[in-house]
Amino acid sequence: MDMAGRKSPGVLVLHILSLLCATSLCLPTPKILDYDVDGGRDLDIFDINEEAGLNLVEGDIVLDKRQTRNSIIGDEYRWPTMIPYYMEDDLEINAKGVILKAFEQYRLKSCIDFKPWSGEANYISIFKGSGCFSSVGNRHVGKQRLSIGTNCDRIATIEHEFLHALGFWHEQSRADRDDYVKIMWDRISEGKEHNFNTYDDTTSSSLGVPYDYGSMMHYSKNAFRNGTEPTIVTKIPAFSDVIGQRMEFSDSDLLKLHRLYNCTQGSTFLDSCDFERENICGMVQGQGDKADWVRVAKAAGGPDTDYSNLGKCTGSGYFMHFSTGTANTGDTALLESRLLYPIRGYQCLQFFYYNSAGASDTLKIYVREYDKANPNGKLRFIKTIDGSPQELWQLHHVSLDTKTKFRVVFEGTKVGSGSSAGGLSLDDINLSETTCPEFIWRVKNFSHVMDNTPANTAIYSPPFTSKEGYTFQMKLYPNGTEGYPGELSAYANLVAREGDTGQKWPCPWKQMTMMLMDQNPHIQKRMSNQRSVTTDPNMKASGSDQFFWDDPRKVGVEVTDVDGSKYFRGPGYGTAVYLTHLRAKSRDFIKGGDAIFLLTMEDVSHLTESQPLPPSQPPSHPPTTTPHLPTATTDMCNHVECENGGICVVDEGEPTCRCMVGEDYWYYGDRCQYVGTLWDKTVLALASSLSVLGVMIVITIVSVCCVRMRYKKRSKSHSMIMENMHANGKP
Repeated sequence: MDMAGRKSPGVLVLHILSLLCATSLCLPTPKILDYDVDGGRDLDIFDINEEAGLNLVEGDIVLDKRQTRNSIIGDEYRWPTMIPYYMEDDLEINAKGVILKAFEQYRLKSCIDFKPWSGEANYISIFKGSGCFSSVGNRHVGKQRLSIGTNCDRIATIEHEFLHALGFWHEQSRADRDDYVKIMWDRISEGKEHNFNTYDDTTSSSLGVPYDYGSMMHYSKNAFRNGTEPTIVTKIPAFSDVIGQRMEFSDSDLLKLHRLYNCTQGSTFLDSCDFERENICGMVQGQGDKADWVRVAKAAGGPDTDYSNLGKCTGSGYFMHFSTGTANTGDTALLESRLLYPIRGYQCLQFFYYNSAGASDTLKIYVREYDKANPNGKLRFIKTIDGSPQELWQLHHVSLDTKTKFRVVFEGTKVGSGSSAGGLSLDDINLSETTCPEFIWRVKNFSHVMDNTPANTAIYSPPFTSKEGYTFQMKLYPNGTEGYPGELSAYANLVAREGDTGQKWPCPWKQMTMMLMDQNPHIQKRMSNQRSVTTDPNMKASGSDQFFWDDPRKVGVEVTDVDGSKYFRGPGYGTAVYLTHLRAKSRDFIKGGDAIFLLTMEDVSHLTESQPLPPSQPPSHPPTTTPHLPTATTDMCNHVECENGGICVVDEGEPTCRCMVGEDYWYYGDRCQYVGTLWDKTVLALASSLSVLGVMIVITIVSVCCVRMRYKKRSKSHSMIMENMHANGKP
């Protein structure tokens, strides 16, 4: 189909050359070389753990001594939907930031939420171990450890380990595994065969969800191999390179999570609409306007297709359109969302916008807020969407700060008096209680750019300046750095211009995130690919005394921008294995030929500080296996002495000792002076059982003796009667 924005091959070549010439060719040799956080290797979780010398169940699962495969079956091994966590000081700062991003994905896509540990009996302690690993389910051990070690700080890796903690095993250990994949046993490293065991449905539940090649819980095809051939062969060949994805939750991952925890909606999700249904997602036409938004499949003056189905098929898909060509000057059209109920007090509105209206026609965003003083709602202006008409669906983000019941309002206005061929169009609207991305970099004709850019040749995003005044840009190698053909390689670079002031150098603790957006219409179904890197002001460049994140005017090179202006670009920090071309061409990473990168720079300096401990915990470290014990709130406990680590609290006006409880022991008594253990309990239970058994044996013996005596008496009586009968001559 003829897509808006499509260019001829000659124009495409010129487009690529302009990108390359403006940003990559004839550059001076950098003072400091780029740094690859992955060391140039695309290591999966199991590779990381194997190199660390770990020999864990299925590669990344920790089993305690009491745990068996079927111990996860049962509600007692589920966590509450609000999970307490504690981030240990040994975690890398970048890992801490990515962990918080992973929590945001759980909140957006499920009912699972996370809160800092405040003394709950059981919580997840996240630390930097020698690899990436977790236990399965809530083990009820107090402090349950989950490791995010070196090279584990990818968002999908963190989500994967937390799915284990929530109660999930690997996908390929399902009972029906062999119906979908073939395990090549002769290609598995010696001693690793147990990692490919399957378990029947009495010990591991698939929750009624079909086998999922795309699960983030599935092994990759090369897991635990002893050579170069794959250990897992999919019975449908097309899925050979799909298994083992580490981008995001699949739809089936989320379905199983929802079923296990009885989720009905994401914690921070509010609304999504692609206008495919005639009810337009409960949206309504505003009162008092003089024109309407209309649901259409195409519009005069453009667009010729909606964005949801852009590039996929012809004659399908719908969007909302306000025709300024048929409207009178001054006419407005209001499109209002259904009623929404915020919790957090901040939201991100995301939508695609096609402007084929007059140059002066406008789209404004409002919220209609409801409270006791305004039961019918009060309009509050948020933002005017700027930009001249373009033959292109454009992505927009608008930050909201609504704290009461509200509607989002899109107001289109015919401002100019001149004629207009088209109008204003909206599609793929998403609203969530999350923080909006700061910057958008759209790379047009991305498939062509990937296929035609020489290897080891970079293109650059425009420089973007954060709220703190630091400027950065993304460097992308569309066909990989040297030695990595067929890969996207991505790096973040700091930028500075002559005259820049106010920054602190070396740049302290700024986390830059580079996300290739999955352009699925529904935000909860997206499997975007992202990597984050964090500036460490203490990091030295390899083989140098210079600080890596120092002022680019000192450690970088001068480059010329496309507009002729000059600036300094510091060294790059990222990965040569950001994403394979095969995965980049899957899903909706490329739509209408274009790719969209969402970029942010956030201050994470607060993560250098220790997470606060609950008030009753010693300042050194939270306990290993004991739950939180509340402290006294009055002076009534001054004369009460609790032994064995017990703590006095006031309960219903009386001081009382709360005794410590461990994994296999507990203290009791009014002063916690007595100790009980599992061994004592076992001995007591055994003694009780033996006592009962002894009593039963005695009763049985007595009963047998009584029966025998009664039988003997009856036999003797019967003999006497027979003798009397014979003596009397009776037959």
